Amino acid sequence: MTTSTTHTVLRAEGFTCPSCVTKIDKQVRRLDGVSAVTVHFASGRIEIDHDPTLAGVPALVDAVGRAGYTARPATF
Repeated sequence: MTTSTTHTVLRAEGFTCPSCVTKIDKQVRRLDGVSAVTVHFASGRIEIDHDPTLAGVPALVDAVGRAGYTARPATF
């Protein structure tokens, strides 16, 4: 069995303090298939390494939403 990992970048809105980083990180890491999460407070970027068969982009966006923030896939 092989696994493939994809690197996805999301843009989030509504960051007001550094604790937002922890909230988002915790919610996204709860998803099966997520191997790494990096949240950049200053830029609103969320970089996620994940197995798209277990955690697709809509699931990642939903996880950020459960933390209380709006996110969308970045185009670059």
